[in-house]
Amino acid sequence: MTDKKLFHKNHRFYCGLILTVLEGLLSGSNYIVIYAVIKMLYDGSVDIRNIFLISCLIGAIFVIRLVIYSIGYTQSQVGGAEVSKNIRLGLGDKLRRVPLSGFTQKREGQYINIMTTDVNSYEQILTHKLAALVKNGVLSVIVTAFICVLYFPAAAILIFSLLLLVPEMWLSFRIVKKYGKEKNSVTAKAVGQIVEYIDGIRTFRSYGMGGTKNRNITDVMRKFSTVSYQYEAHGIPVNFTFNIVNWLTVPLVMWIGFIPWQSGDIHAISFLFLCMMPMILAKLTASISVDMFSYRNLLISKTNIQNVLAENEESKSKYVFSPKEHGISFYDVSFSYVKGEPVLKEMSFSIPDSKLTAIVGDSGSGKSTILNLIAKYYDPESGEIDIGGQAIRYVNAEDVLDMISMVDQDTFLFNDTVRENIRHAKPSATDEEIEKACKEANCDTFIRKMEKGYDTIIGENGNLLSGGERQRLSIARAILKNSPILLLDEATSSLDIENELAVKQAISNLLQENKTVVMIAHTLSVIKNADQILVVSSGKVAESGTHEQLLALGGKYSAMWSAEQLFMA
Repeated sequence: MTDKKLFHKNHRFYCGLILTVLEGLLSGSNYIVIYAVIKMLYDGSVDIRNIFLISCLIGAIFVIRLVIYSIGYTQSQVGGAEVSKNIRLGLGDKLRRVPLSGFTQKREGQYINIMTTDVNSYEQILTHKLAALVKNGVLSVIVTAFICVLYFPAAAILIFSLLLLVPEMWLSFRIVKKYGKEKNSVTAKAVGQIVEYIDGIRTFRSYGMGGTKNRNITDVMRKFSTVSYQYEAHGIPVNFTFNIVNWLTVPLVMWIGFIPWQSGDIHAISFLFLCMMPMILAKLTASISVDMFSYRNLLISKTNIQNVLAENEESKSKYVFSPKEHGISFYDVSFSYVKGEPVLKEMSFSIPDSKLTAIVGDSGSGKSTILNLIAKYYDPESGEIDIGGQAIRYVNAEDVLDMISMVDQDTFLFNDTVRENIRHAKPSATDEEIEKACKEANCDTFIRKMEKGYDTIIGENGNLLSGGERQRLSIARAILKNSPILLLDEATSSLDIENELAVKQAISNLLQENKTVVMIAHTLSVIKNADQILVVSSGKVAESGTHEQLLALGGKYSAMWSAEQLFMA
């Protein structure tokens, strides 16, 4: 769906807008009716028949306004909500096509802010601000036209005050352009920091870094407070000055109308309305000024949404990815997350088909990056990666991921039932297939002990489960997906002994299948029987071979093994 279609206003929205204009016209007609009533009272021409007719007219106008307002407001709300729903769906579809490398912490905060705050702000434009501007604009025109009929020189002054809206809006828009964008950017950063803070709240609290002691949170909140103050400090004086000038028209019109009233050139009731109507118009223009300022500010949200929709997408390739076998090769692959800080440096190695290859090395040496590149979460800066002899650089990421099952150290689970969480790996799976996968993943027993078994809701990101239970559900997904390539990223790290044994048994069941397995492990004893072990150091493969071959080399792996055995002893 194109950007224009996402922002396309439906017939409900336009219907609500038209009815708002009509309701504004009827609202303005009340002034004319009130003028006629007061004039009749002043002239002494009131009788019971006139009172009855006028009462019926006012009652009819009120009922019609009530009906029109109810229908118009409902249509505007429904129409605006429909547009914002389409925008959210469009953004969701867009993010599905954005390269995964774009989802850094900073970008996640921006995406969250846009999907929530910005879409809500744009909906406010459609459902409230635009209707208020239209209605107040119509009323302002009616009031000004009415005063033109009463006494044109007074109307000329009010027309001049309305024209002052142009320079006032010009100044306001410049302020919004400068400080509004800055405030929006700081807001997105704040959201990113808040997400990080909430995700790591237990760690922060364990180190006494919760609340105001968390420097990152306090710094970004201070920046948000500062830019918000600057935004208001520059915007309020402009609006305040305009309101002063605007309200000065009230005594000025009174003074101009006093002389012709005193000389008998205008009716006393006309002079009374010349004293009253400028006050009404001043309130209307003040509301228009505030709403226009908000409207321009909210349009920044639309720009932010459009910027996301305009982001580069993963290029869709016409290459068919159907390798006959599933060996993996790296040819002089270099990669960095931050420019100038390489993680992998011209790395070359081969992972044999249907064998277990383990990757070990120091923290930060590039182990997880290798798995991210195999899964095509990122593309290498230089060099090539092949699967089954086919270069994956020119292949759609979805096609590569379709052949891969991953078990990460950080398992993501949905706030849904156990059964549906497993089914995400294979939407067409039957209940029997799901339960079979869970048995092989060593998690069927604890699932059946839960209150509703496989239909138990496990909470946001599976927070009602232990780390080992969450990890075993992740393995069940991998078993159910049954992909020819399996990537394991330190699946047993951060677990207690009991859970680690259960997860190791589940992984053992998973490895019995004829798959190409790449495993990162922090415990060497787990991978000593691997068909191949790659020792990664400083972004390169320092050593490779079997457990016995690497021990015979007496190099880095041998030193790591000796250190682990000493620790275990």
